[in-house]
Amino acid sequence: MTRSIAQIDFAVLQQAADWFARLRDERVSEQDRLAWQHWLDAQPQHRQAWQRVELISGQFERLPQRQAARSALQARGVDRRQALKVLSVIAGGSALALGGRSLPWQQWQANQRTAVGEVRGSQLADGSRLWLNTDSALDVDFAPTLRRLALYRGEVLVEVAADSRPLWLETEQGRVRVQSGRFGVRQRDSGFLVSAYSGSLDILGARRQEVVAGQQAYFDSRWVDRPERLRQAQQAWTQGILQADDISLGEFVAELSRYQHGHLGCDPQVASLRLVGAFPLAEPERIYAALEASLPVRVVRRLPWWISIEPREAAAV
Repeated sequence: MTRSIAQIDFAVLQQAADWFARLRDERVSEQDRLAWQHWLDAQPQHRQAWQRVELISGQFERLPQRQAARSALQARGVDRRQALKVLSVIAGGSALALGGRSLPWQQWQANQRTAVGEVRGSQLADGSRLWLNTDSALDVDFAPTLRRLALYRGEVLVEVAADSRPLWLETEQGRVRVQSGRFGVRQRDSGFLVSAYSGSLDILGARRQEVVAGQQAYFDSRWVDRPERLRQAQQAWTQGILQADDISLGEFVAELSRYQHGHLGCDPQVASLRLVGAFPLAEPERIYAALEASLPVRVVRRLPWWISIEPREAAAV
């Protein structure tokens, strides 16, 4: 099984990206190919890194075809059932990819979805406001006696209008019950992080846990953490802003990578640098320029879809 990108050494991943770029160059020689094969066979991690680069390359290069297919279907007014049939053929009949990641049918059919890098807000039938973050899928199901949301992937923030009906947000790992207030739920690892920005809520998972304004708690199918203090800046994404509130560069890059296609990595040598500021998610080049201007780092583009933040040459990090 291919190891996750977090388990593969940063330098080895960069070597794999360098080899990938060299082999795609029309000037590549047979000697280059032999040297690459020697590198590939030298260590198991080299092959794992190469597989990771190939995977990301395939996702990135297939993206325009799928986006074009969806746009064409929407322009022609094709209904949902017909669109699913057509897209199943494009995707090979097994799973579909939204923003380069495989999605089960349930997620694909969700009535609220966003692509990678997209943040969208909307108003619900009861007057509540909902924001869906990058690469997310959610269903809205309101009835006379029920207010229900089902989050399949990604992140949502909801400002709940007061109503006699509680609002339930369901996940694979448990449910969240809210009467009113502002709260967010984010998929993280194998569970979900629930944040209460105002009001209070109940997590009903492995046990019941109340979370009040200014707190957050993580839960999965087996455990619910005790609440801890949250950072209000976490919700800045609803305004198209990535807020860095004295966080490490490594944390910042990991968060920014959620909004971009391809690979965005951070060299461990600079990952502990601290960062403060507000960055526009829709303008990644401005973000890169700001990082280079404020920190001893450089932005390296080995491929159009493979970017890394590395120490600036001749800089003491």
